[in-house]
Amino acid sequence: MTTLKLALRNLLGAGLRTWLNVFALSFAYLAIIFLNGLMDGWQKQAKKDTIEWEYGKGQLWHHKYDPYDPFSLKEAHSIIPEGITGAPILITQASIYPEGRMMSVQLKGIKSDQNIINIPSSKLQYSEDNIPIAIGTQMSETTGLKIGDKTIIRWRDVNGTFDAIQVEVIEIFNNTVPSTDNGQVWIGLEQLQKMMNLKSEATIIVLSTNKSISSTDEWVYKDLDFLLMDIDNMIEAKKAGNSIIYILLLVLALLAVFDTQVLSVFRRQKEIGTYIALGMTRWKVVMLFTIEGGFNSILAAILAFAYGAPILYLVNKAGGIPMVADASEVGMSIADSLIPSYTISLILSTVLIVVICATIVSFIPARKIAKMKPTDALKGKIQ
Repeated sequence: MTTLKLALRNLLGAGLRTWLNVFALSFAYLAIIFLNGLMDGWQKQAKKDTIEWEYGKGQLWHHKYDPYDPFSLKEAHSIIPEGITGAPILITQASIYPEGRMMSVQLKGIKSDQNIINIPSSKLQYSEDNIPIAIGTQMSETTGLKIGDKTIIRWRDVNGTFDAIQVEVIEIFNNTVPSTDNGQVWIGLEQLQKMMNLKSEATIIVLSTNKSISSTDEWVYKDLDFLLMDIDNMIEAKKAGNSIIYILLLVLALLAVFDTQVLSVFRRQKEIGTYIALGMTRWKVVMLFTIEGGFNSILAAILAFAYGAPILYLVNKAGGIPMVADASEVGMSIADSLIPSYTISLILSTVLIVVICATIVSFIPARKIAKMKPTDALKGKIQ
C-alpha cells in the first residue's frame, strides 16, 4: 500500500509531463471505445433490419435453393409443407423493361396478407385492372420507375415457355437491406404461382417463430445464426481493419509513457540510490517505477470518462454518425446514421488492455534499476 501511495505521489509530482501522457492515453481509450462501439452499433442495426425485412424468425429453404446462384432458381421450388406457420416466397429470374431498357431482376412472389416481414405486401392484391408490383427506393432510382408507372415483365414458366405481362408500380418502399431492394421486384404470391404454373409452390418460407424445425428431403431449416453469419463475418473483418487505427494511436501514447520512464530512470538516479540505501530492494524500486507508469493508464481512464462520456452521449442523442454510403455500396444493411453501442464488457476490456500495455511498457526501462549499484546511483553515475 505504501508503494502505491508513493508511486501516485511521485506521478502527480511530475506535473505537466504526467498529464500530457495521461491525455494521450485517454484519447487512445476514447478512440478504441468509439470505433468498436460504432462497429457494434452497426452490427446490431444490420441484424435488426435484416430480420425485420428478410429473415423473420428463421427460414425454410428448398434443398436446391442457393441465394448466390440464380441458375438454381429454375428447380428450387416445391409444394408448401402443411402445418408450417410462415410467409412463403416464390422466386424466379425475370426481365423488366423500364423505358425500353432491359434489366435482369429477381421476381419474388409473397402473400399479400403476411405480416412476418416488413415488405408492404398488403398492396400486392391482384385486380382485374392491373397487376401490382412493389420495388425499393434503390431499384426505383436504377430503373426510373415511380408509383403509377407501368412496365413489362418477361419470365419463363416451369415448362420453359417465355411470357410477358404489363405490371404497375403500386408501392416504393424505403429500407436499408439491399437483398430486398437491388434487382428485386415483389409481386403477389398467387399471381406469380399462376404465371409460373406452380400452384401452391414456393422457394423459401419465412418463419414466424424461432422454434427449430426438422429438415426434410425437400426443405432445409436455416436458423438466424446461419442467416446472419455473413453480417457477423463482414463486421468482424471491418473491425480487424479499424483495429490498425487504434493500435497506432495506442502505440503513440505508449511511446510517450516509455520515453517518460526512460527519462525518469535517467534523471532520478540519486532518488533511486536513496531508496535502495534506505532498505528497499532493487526489485521493489523497479516495481515502484512500473506502478508509476501503470498509474498513467488509470488516470487516463478517469480523464477519458470525464470528457469522453459526455461526448459519446451527445453523439448518440444527436442520432449517431451520418453515413454517406448507401446499403448498395456497402453490400449489407446500413442505416442513414449509425448509433454506436457501448457495453460494459467493451469498456472493461479496453481499460484492461491499455493498463496491461502501459504497465509492460513502464517495466521495460525500469529493469535497468535492478542492475544499478547504490553508490553509483547516489553519485548520479549512469551504468
